[in-house]
Amino acid sequence: MDFQVSFNVNNKLFVKDPDNTDLGRQIVKNAIDLIYTLGFEQFTFKKLAIEIQTTEATIYRYFENKHKLLLYILNWYWSYMEFLVMFKLQNLDNPEIKLIAVIDLLTSDLPDTSGKFDYNKKYLNQIVISESSKAYLVKDISEINKDEVFKPYKDLCSKIADLIAEYNPKYQFPKSLTTTLIESSHQQQFFADNLPKLTDVNSNNHQDFVRLFLKELLFSSIVKKV
Repeated sequence: MDFQVSFNVNNKLFVKDPDNTDLGRQIVKNAIDLIYTLGFEQFTFKKLAIEIQTTEATIYRYFENKHKLLLYILNWYWSYMEFLVMFKLQNLDNPEIKLIAVIDLLTSDLPDTSGKFDYNKKYLNQIVISESSKAYLVKDISEINKDEVFKPYKDLCSKIADLIAEYNPKYQFPKSLTTTLIESSHQQQFFADNLPKLTDVNSNNHQDFVRLFLKELLFSSIVKKV
């Protein structure tokens, strides 16, 4: 199911809020498409300006640089994922079923865009898999973190960690396991598609492989010991 939603993204990430104007949303929408197509290294504001028939100066009125734009996109994505998790879990009571639902979300394609200004969720998902580490594996990460730009990711991790604690209150590492699950979902999907010999994938359905791996990793870690 697709959702047309908007979120309040950290205002430290933009000069002018792109969500307040049609042009701003076009900038973000087309940036997602271009980063998916070209990769973050080859993506530039010049190429984005050509794509939406505007000027680089106009884009700089919204974003200071392409790293801030990537962080904006990732913030939006993690807020969207938190929304999906809460939506999926609202009618579930069993802690194990809740955790399985979360793993299914982490390993499933998101829907394509459906409206003029809707961000392509499928592209977003692929950007997160292949590009998200470039947002935090940087030398000035401590300085960047002071602006709380990773809060949506941390909030999502906290919610999943709470589910792990609900399943087994005695498990000592719910937050560490949560980040391991999320980052492993990205790495294993990327490796299965691009470097399969770094994985144990043995079928054409890479998402099924990653889903099974994460379930084994999760439940073997948090099994309730007698």
